[in-house]
Parts: sequence; C-alpha cells; structure tokens
Amino acid sequence: MKKVSFGEMRCSLARSLEIIGDWWSPLIIRDIYLGLVRFDDIALNLGISRNLLTLRLRHLVDGGALRRTAYQERPVRFDYQLTEAGEELVPIILALTAWGDRWAQPAEGQPIRFLHKTCGCTLTPKIACSACGDEVKASDVRALPGLGGAARPGTMVLAKRLAQATRA
Repeated sequence: MKKVSFGEMRCSLARSLEIIGDWWSPLIIRDIYLGLVRFDDIALNLGISRNLLTLRLRHLVDGGALRRTAYQERPVRFDYQLTEAGEELVPIILALTAWGDRWAQPAEGQPIRFLHKTCGCTLTPKIACSACGDEVKASDVRALPGLGGAARPGTMVLAKRLAQATRA
C-alpha cells in the first residue's frame, strides 16, 4: 500500500504525522530516549529490518527529530540523539505509553515503568493546561480557528465549521 503524504496539508497534526506517523518512528524515538543510540542496538531491540530502520532513521533526521553523529570512521558508523524537537516528543510518547498501559497492556503486565526524577514517584503522564495546570480532558476543550486555518486539504471541512462556531 502506497503511503499518502501529509506534508502539504494545512493541519499541524497531519504534518506531525508526516514526520513521526508510521508505526516504527515512535518506537525508535522511545529507544533513543532510553539510551539505545546505535543502529545495531535499535534494530535488535525492535526486530526491525536493517533496510527499514535505515529509512526511518533518515526520515527522522531529515524531519528534525534526530541528529546523527559519526562515532567511527572505517566503516563510518553513527549514533543518534534526540534534537530539541525529538525531546519534545518524549512526553507525548510517554502519554501514549500510559494510554497503552490502561487500554492495551500485555497480559503479563506493564512492560516499562517511568519514574519522575523530580519527586521520585512512578509517573503516569497526563496532559495539563499550560495556563492553569488542570488536567485536560476531551470534554473540557473547545477548538477555535487558528491564524493558519483555511479550507484546504487536512482542514477542508473543519476550517469552515470552526469559523461558523466562533460566529455563533
């Protein structure tokens, strides 16, 4: 099945998915965050083919989520680090992991636990409002049109509905 490109869509979510939206990329980001920074370690941990891992790493580097640094010259070998953009993905991946622990946990139990270094407690990530700090729930959010909103692919119907709802 041919992948559809979201790169030209007028939607921040779609454009984010263009960079990290395949099945492997969040797992690669997670592994690098957890210290698996070399190609062979990532390939072995995920059981991903070398060819596919090469493509995904290149795409994540090109998309700005990772950077690579040569650690060996002959043959040239690289390790991978999260960029600032990649580090900002970590809380999102932690939140998805928490969702999986609640709704799709393996029968054997939670595979990885995370500790919040600041307070020393086990972390169950939650999305919080940047202004008031309250936990964000779907029922507490209202979408409004943004400056870049337009009736274009990715927001064809939404842009019109959001504009109408604002006027109502």
